Formats: sequence, structure tokens, C-alpha cells
Amino acid sequence: MEPLRVSARLAMPTRSAPRLGREVTVIGWGAFKIGRNEGVKYPTGYDLPTEEASARLIHAVIDLGIGVIDTAPAYGLSEARLGAALGSRRDEIFLSSKVGEVFERGSSTYDFTERACAESLTRSLDQLRTQRLDLVWVHSNGDDEAILREGGAVRALAHAKADGRVGAIGFSPKSHAGALAAIEQPDVDALMLEYHPRDASMAPAIAAAGASGKAVFVKKPLASGHLPPHEAIPWILANPNVTCIVLGGLNAERLRVNAALTVSTRPS
Repeated sequence: MEPLRVSARLAMPTRSAPRLGREVTVIGWGAFKIGRNEGVKYPTGYDLPTEEASARLIHAVIDLGIGVIDTAPAYGLSEARLGAALGSRRDEIFLSSKVGEVFERGSSTYDFTERACAESLTRSLDQLRTQRLDLVWVHSNGDDEAILREGGAVRALAHAKADGRVGAIGFSPKSHAGALAAIEQPDVDALMLEYHPRDASMAPAIAAAGASGKAVFVKKPLASGHLPPHEAIPWILANPNVTCIVLGGLNAERLRVNAALTVSTRPS
């Protein structure tokens, strides 16, 4: 397999949070587009890459110095393609996936019961060909407080954390109230929130997460492709309570250019 040509490895800044327990690069890569192109909100459509092209891109991402890769069962072929490509490079990255959502036949279904989330995690570990995920998110459908109150999803991940299959537990809410409820949940270590110059409504929740020692990963940092990276990325990382920005994309050189914007945004 011929590798993609990328520029030299970036000296990527890292951040952490007490509840995360380790440093991660401030830029991560979201592996959505290597697995799914249905039901998306990007400005333009795209073709799925081949399995070989996906593998080249995965290795290029790691070669660039991007140390976080995020996937999910709802990302179609993404988990399987990552599992096939990573091989001996698995330990070079902080790898996360999700429970709660499945995307089949063009639509999502959600199940946050303890049994369903435990089974979902087992499938993800099998697809990703790993014995441990560094972080697993509960991917909310919008009923944030009910999911946390009923507790099945978090219990499933807490059991997996206790036996070493999960490093940290995350919650990806839709609402500010849900974010605050996740911060109050003692087993939740990290939040994944939408936050960028067009929507700073989660700023109070990010501050509260930081005060609680919980990590904050930012999803949709470019507003699903509607914001220029040079505007959004430095703005987001100016918030010292942001741990990592998860960028998508299928173009390794564009990822390099965007990740290079972090060089001048180290926290004081």
C-alpha cells in the first residue's frame, strides 16, 4: 500500500484534564467520512473512499502527529476500517468510540439501556480489533437528562472501565441543561460539545466542566463546514478549558494546514 505524502510531523500542542488522566493532542480526527455519507449536514456531498484509500488516510493522520481518533458505530464502515488499518499503530493514538446510536438503512435508532450499550461496546472493540478504548461517549439523542437519570448507558461504561476495557467515560449532550447534568454525574469524565464562533452557548458548561476537572472535546468546530478554520480553531483553543478539537475530513493536506493553526494557541 503506497502511503499518502504528507509534510513533516507537526509539533502538536497537548492538553489534559484531571479526569482524563493523560495528555492528548489539541487536534483530533473524526473518522465519520471514511464510513458514511448518508444523512449528513455538510454543505456538499462526497463519495466514500475505498478501504485502501481510507487506510492511507488513517496512517497519514497519525504521521501528521494527530494523536486522537474518534469514531462510532453510527459512522457506517468507520470502525471496521480503522480496525483493519491500525494494526501495530493502535497504541500511537487515543482512540474513542460511542454507544447509544446505530445508523442503519438511512436512519438512526437509539437505545441507552445497560444491556444495549454493553453489547454495542463489545461490537466496537471487535470491529476496532482492540481490547481497550481510551474513551467511550454516550451519544445522546437529545433526551440528555433522561439518559443520565435512567443511567443504563453510564452503568455499562462504568463496568467496562472497572474491568479495563474503557479508559474514560464521556457524554455528548445536545442541551446546556444536559451538559450541566453530565458534569454533575460522578462517573462522567469528559463532555463532547458544539462550540465555535457562531455558537458559544456552551461556554458556561465548558467553564463548569473545567472547574470539575472534566475534559471537553469540541465537535463540529467548523459548524459542519460553514466556518473558516483560521477563524474557528484559534478562537476555540483560546478557551483553556477546551481539551481537544475533533476535525473531520478526507484530505490529509487540509488536515495538516488546519492542525498547524494550533502552533500559536498553547495555553498560558
